[in-house]
Amino acid sequence: MSDNDDPGAVVLRLWAALARRDWDGVTSLLSEDCIYLDVPTGPTLAAKGPADTVKRLRIGLAGLSEYTNHDGLLVADGSDVIYEHSETWVWPTGERADLPFVSVHRVDRGKVSLWKDYWNFDTLTSAAPSTWLEDFAAADMSWIYDATAELSARSGR
Repeated sequence: MSDNDDPGAVVLRLWAALARRDWDGVTSLLSEDCIYLDVPTGPTLAAKGPADTVKRLRIGLAGLSEYTNHDGLLVADGSDVIYEHSETWVWPTGERADLPFVSVHRVDRGKVSLWKDYWNFDTLTSAAPSTWLEDFAAADMSWIYDATAELSARSGR
């Protein structure tokens, strides 16, 4: 298996691109049918496909004055990769959030086909500017995809 297809290497490239907010780089590492899910918000607010996943990610990250991904433990089991890491978000108004994450990925043919982020919603909202949730809700929501049935089918349940 080449480094281009190695699931752990693919995931690390994805997170390096996200840390740079290199949206084209992120897009290039997602499969056409990729499901992206922020677990705290549930499967009815998932995104599907590279373009909609990037739309979703940009809502939270594009307006930050600083965004840092802090590397952590990466565990791969075949095509499944679990990445324990943390992120620091800093808004232009000075608020700062330090968020522990566990991200679960499935990599098929060198592309991420499933991406689930586990984090604490209250950690983010308690640190964010008071208008953050309102601003988020007012953003382009054309990315919303109800992945409930598809996630059940992919997990075999």
